[in-house]
Amino acid sequence: MGTGRTLNKKPRTRPVKAAGDKRRREKTQLKRLVALGMDEDKAKKLTTGAVRAALRHPKAVEKAAAAKA
Repeated sequence: MGTGRTLNKKPRTRPVKAAGDKRRREKTQLKRLVALGMDEDKAKKLTTGAVRAALRHPKAVEKAAAAKA
């Protein structure tokens, strides 16, 4: 019995996202926000959704950081 495309396209063969990779991505995104000028303490208090939303508009983050400084 062969293992052709029929068995390879099942959802159970999909890779599972690892928790360590998720933490690494979140850590990298926080570093990117701090590099844009956001205060590190303020960035750490944001939720992951808020961090991703802020990174969608980097110029707005830079502008807000410049206005604060």
